[in-house]
Amino acid sequence: MSAQVNPMVELCNLTKSYGAKRGVSEVSFEVPEGEVFGFLGPNGAGKTTTIRLLMGLLRAGSGSARIAGLDCWKESVKLKRLVGYAPGEPALDGDLTGGQVLEYFGHLRGGVDQAYVRELVQRFELDTSRRFRHYSTGNKRKLVLIQAFMHRPRLLILDEPTSGLDPLNQQTFAQLVREARTGGSTIFLSSHVLSEVEQLCTRVGIIREGRLLRSASVDAVRDIKHYDITFTFGSPVPEAVFERLPGVARVEHVGDGHVLKLGMQGGPDAVIKAAAAYSVLSMATHEPSLEDTFLRYYTDSPTPSEGSRVA
Repeated sequence: MSAQVNPMVELCNLTKSYGAKRGVSEVSFEVPEGEVFGFLGPNGAGKTTTIRLLMGLLRAGSGSARIAGLDCWKESVKLKRLVGYAPGEPALDGDLTGGQVLEYFGHLRGGVDQAYVRELVQRFELDTSRRFRHYSTGNKRKLVLIQAFMHRPRLLILDEPTSGLDPLNQQTFAQLVREARTGGSTIFLSSHVLSEVEQLCTRVGIIREGRLLRSASVDAVRDIKHYDITFTFGSPVPEAVFERLPGVARVEHVGDGHVLKLGMQGGPDAVIKAAAAYSVLSMATHEPSLEDTFLRYYTDSPTPSEGSRVA
């Protein structure tokens, strides 16, 4: 019998309203310790509000949020010792240099491993002698990521962590996430970049209009995506051959009828067996990215009903 993994993050019917402006409504999910959890949604979906509730920067209207068993509002000082936080929009003293910012946060933490801080600075190639106000968007992002990682926290909460980073530094970030997880940390990152989530995360939560649509493994999200199979036959094949087969969502002729394009949602076994009865000149598949799957949620999926819980 496998040992139970304790949740690092617990949200139960978490609700925050801004009046006419949307917040989050009855959001419930758990993130087990040691997991990399991707929190997905476009701007305005409720990602940042959820993160600020977790950090104790906002007070929930109802429901609860806990980190390592600590109430995120009532015990926010204690939980901040466990957390490395990188906000989506860094707001630091513009007159301080990058080095002074890191020194300040190091003192707040009660001291950090300076060798590790220097390693992070080197890996991100950050000039810490420059003032924060003179940093580019990418360098500001590097600085807040370094301060989030530098004390090797039990939990990393990262809001759009690769926004503004060039591809090389995105790779550096991805490697740091892997190292942190190997070291036992839990990572909670919000994003609308599905490629990085697919690469890094073990589970994802999809939020829409302040409500959680789904919380599942990355593989489970891939399983619901649509894909296409295009057959080119030696002679025209009727659409009816494929229309009622398992996994086929749609069938359309292309060109002179020798080409059939099948929209799939399910396994291709029945389709391939049916096609084998004819002269197949070529077969091609096109699988959408996780981003395409995500966008389909936002165009096709209804908002969960009042009081529903996705787990």
